[in-house]
Amino acid sequence: MQSDVAKEKPSNLLGARMRTQRHRMAMTLQQLSAVSGVSVGYLSQVERGNAMPSLGTLNQIATALAVDLDHFVHSPRAADSLTRGASRPRFSVADSPVQYEQIGAAFSGHELTSYVMNVPPGYESEVVNHIGEEIIYILEGAISQMVGEREYLMREGDSLHYLGDTPHCWSNKTDQPARILWVGRMEYDKSGHLGRSVPEQGNVREMLPLRK
Repeated sequence: MQSDVAKEKPSNLLGARMRTQRHRMAMTLQQLSAVSGVSVGYLSQVERGNAMPSLGTLNQIATALAVDLDHFVHSPRAADSLTRGASRPRFSVADSPVQYEQIGAAFSGHELTSYVMNVPPGYESEVVNHIGEEIIYILEGAISQMVGEREYLMREGDSLHYLGDTPHCWSNKTDQPARILWVGRMEYDKSGHLGRSVPEQGNVREMLPLRK
């Protein structure tokens, strides 16, 4: 007999795995929402394949379901902390158009997370806040970064360092792709989701600023 995951279409594999693990732990959506800090409506959309969680939100869900992020995102890991530009591990979250280049190492005791993000034209993030901090450095293209009420128009060579507890978001308003070096340190247990994907739950917040 096929498992629930096996019956799902590839585009909804993430949602199927999430639902299967939730059932294994005998958790309702309400219970998962309470533990993860993500709204019930948004969790339901993810499970049905109607929403794509950001990497940070996916980490919140994974933590609440007692699994590693790799349970949902199969990304290769470097054997050590060295990565080469031509062979750096790459992955995306579900069907997101943003492609990540993994440059951080997962050695024991690490606190920083780091990626190079390849962002297509027109991409817009969620409004997020969290415990911790972020640094972004524009490698190519241009990004509009909002921190609080202030907007920063950032181009190649520009950088910004800010605390995560101030609501922030970013977008690529140009017709050219952008490439961003992102470095952050975050704690997930006191964070939530502000994304517009669930307007009626606007007071619940997500983690990383990533949304299609």
